Amino acid sequence: MLVDSFGRVHTNLRISVTDRCNIRCFYCMPADNVVFMNRRELLTFEEIERFARVAVSLGVNKIRLTGGEPLVRRELHRLVRMLCDIPGVLDIGVTTNGILLGEQAQELWDAGLRRLNVSLDALSPEKFREITRRDGFEKVIEGIQVAQRVGFDPVKINAVSVRGLTEDEIIPLGRFARETGVEMRFIEFMPLDADNAWEREKVLFAHEIIETLSNGIMPLAPVPDQNPHAPATEFEFADGVGRIGFIASVSQPFCMSCDRFRLTADGKIRNCLFSLEETDIKSMLRGGEPDEAIARAIVESVSAKKEGHEINTARFIQPDRPMYSIGG
Repeated sequence: MLVDSFGRVHTNLRISVTDRCNIRCFYCMPADNVVFMNRRELLTFEEIERFARVAVSLGVNKIRLTGGEPLVRRELHRLVRMLCDIPGVLDIGVTTNGILLGEQAQELWDAGLRRLNVSLDALSPEKFREITRRDGFEKVIEGIQVAQRVGFDPVKINAVSVRGLTEDEIIPLGRFARETGVEMRFIEFMPLDADNAWEREKVLFAHEIIETLSNGIMPLAPVPDQNPHAPATEFEFADGVGRIGFIASVSQPFCMSCDRFRLTADGKIRNCLFSLEETDIKSMLRGGEPDEAIARAIVESVSAKKEGHEINTARFIQPDRPMYSIGG
């Protein structure tokens, strides 16, 4: 098993397949003049599959594909199929902005994908464009609807909450969950923006969102028997219609129950989203190193994981890589 020095068992691997994206959310990327990795620097599907097999041999059973925007990576469904064929993989998910989802939902489903998260911070087209700095709201809504028709259930919606910007979107998103059957996930604004403009004062805290939804729609109650390793704390409305999750990475860090580590698109292992150190695995994959050496590198990286991200301390240092480069 992959166990760090604090006894946390790691079974969850997040793999970024690209740093490219077709929108420019301010909390993730610069608005313009983004310098993307050379495509030759990205891991191939075969390299990703080999790394995943080694990780699964060490106890990993959940994989999530991220970006950038993973659906801009050509033939992503082929990678999904390759990963689904690895014995021991119990769960594969994709996090997407939904722009291309309507075009790809069916082939992703046919490849074996069953878990889907769509990033959507606002139901106002104008607010959507302010946040993403691009058009595409209608395509995201269409993509969600197509995914539901294909069979994805539930489709989870990730909404980053920012004070002074998205308060007016909370109630509409709560109603959206009740009316469509999607599961909402409100995520506290984290310091991973490309412009280094994050301030704690801009964080719209989970308890405030709960209060807004409870007062504006109806009371929320915690869902019983929750997964202790899940990043989201889940609630349901009092009438049982509409499930809402809260990822309170700033106000209520879940570091001590974290079970995940990451592989970046250019082949670096990161044992934490906020890690300041990386392990170069691409050179090992392309340099003829055996699986045993790759396994040792994974074990050593996880073993070196720190206690927590320290966002709430004076010791916190924001990583050089913004979110789109790390993998969401």
